[in-house]
Amino acid sequence: MQDYKTGFIRFMLESNVLKFGDFTLKSGRKSPFFMNAGGYHTGMQLKRLGEFYARAVHDAYGDDFDCFFGPAYKGIPLAAATAIAYADLFQKEVSWCSNRKEEKDHGDAGILLGRKLTDGDRVVMIEDVTTSGKSMEETVPIVRAQGKIEIVGLMVSLDRQEVGKGGRVSALSEIRETYGFPTGAIVTMSEVVDLLKAENRLDEKLENAILAYYKEYGAKE
Repeated sequence: MQDYKTGFIRFMLESNVLKFGDFTLKSGRKSPFFMNAGGYHTGMQLKRLGEFYARAVHDAYGDDFDCFFGPAYKGIPLAAATAIAYADLFQKEVSWCSNRKEEKDHGDAGILLGRKLTDGDRVVMIEDVTTSGKSMEETVPIVRAQGKIEIVGLMVSLDRQEVGKGGRVSALSEIRETYGFPTGAIVTMSEVVDLLKAENRLDEKLENAILAYYKEYGAKE
């Protein structure tokens, strides 16, 4: 596992963004873990978060793209932080962009914030975590409606590796099948578990709860 992946897992735990216990997800599933990207709220946290995203994007998609798109609302600071970090780490100027929840009809009018997408633009989507793909349902049509836009791929922070709403493959695989672009994550939940076990930070009760959860909801791909 790359050093930045190990660093990101520790970063999530230090920031109290990845938690373990008993949680009820929006889907109604009872989960022994929960990730809330809203827990990143300081300048240093956002700086480091952007760096982790930038390294993962560079590993997955290289640097042949023009813009990071973050679905409103949580994706807005993620896209901006990633653009800043990418310029710093890889000396490449990349724009950021987001959708508005409601289209603005005056001043800086339109449905987009940040870069105005045009024909030929290549976009990387940036999101925190996805379990249902709902944000992609809302934003992919918006992005593609701006012209001949190529979506290079999607990057999320954590792949929960559980079945999506179709009940067959993971949410990330469902997005890949539905929209035809690659998907990736900074880390997967199996990588989180492997590190916790290696560092003796996973007790038997929690490990059994995670195993039971994946026995019921785990995705094959």
